[in-house]
Amino acid sequence: MFFLNILLSGIAQGLMWVLLSIGIYINFKILKFPDMTAEGSLTLGAVITVVLINLGVNPAISLFIAALTGTIPGIITAILATQLKIQPILSGILTMIAMYSVNLRIMNDRATIAILGSSLKNSFSFVTKNRQFVSIFLGTSIVIITIVLINWFFSTKIGFAIRATGSNPKMAKSSAINTNHTHLATLALSNALIAATGGLIAQFDYGAAIITMGQGAIVIGLASLIIGEMFIFKNKNDLFCKLIAVSFGTIIYRCLVAFALIIPVLKATDLKLITAVFVATMLCYPTLKQKIKL
Repeated sequence: MFFLNILLSGIAQGLMWVLLSIGIYINFKILKFPDMTAEGSLTLGAVITVVLINLGVNPAISLFIAALTGTIPGIITAILATQLKIQPILSGILTMIAMYSVNLRIMNDRATIAILGSSLKNSFSFVTKNRQFVSIFLGTSIVIITIVLINWFFSTKIGFAIRATGSNPKMAKSSAINTNHTHLATLALSNALIAATGGLIAQFDYGAAIITMGQGAIVIGLASLIIGEMFIFKNKNDLFCKLIAVSFGTIIYRCLVAFALIIPVLKATDLKLITAVFVATMLCYPTLKQKIKL
């Protein structure tokens, strides 16, 4: 029973992080843009969600507004990179650093703001009294809807333009595609998903917005991508399969972390160390496998 509870906890938490992984997948794999804005966007989404709920706004509407607000950091990063010609990684880092101060301002210089109103988790408690099952039910629903919508979006004209920009920017420009616009649209979309992740985590896991909750978000997303790409639908190139793989990779990652933290020698404060070691191991896996064969 104890291990079942750990597993359910990992699944519930994983579902909350799936949108982050999809957002990072869009940036790093489809657009080929190493966006580092995620940490600021995730925290912004949580902060906006909590502040609006505490003002009496419906938790679902608060989450939607938080996602819309998350487009702003993405747009800023896109402008810095495309219009002002700053290196993509540096553009994201600059926006991320700026968002720390912005988030603190919104939080009225407090490091933590607790949810005082009713969250989505509480609103759907009538389904079952088990909070984990509520999280799994709502998380699964949100993930399925998101995957369907993202898959549809990338089958549209602008979606194909984004794919072309990521595959070959020079060819895209020669085909009359405005790559500046595709960068702006993609980073706005991905950071909206990441901000929505912050809102979900605040409502379902933390019960609050914390100024440091976005730290390590990119590494978590990359770890999930690695698991999904290496072990799930490895040889599938279809976007729909890739999104499902990323989703399962996120859930598997959170379950692995949940089980790792019950090891006596490890503490909750070791989470970032565990993540870093795991990602490094997965990145080195192809090289180690080749050397072992040799």
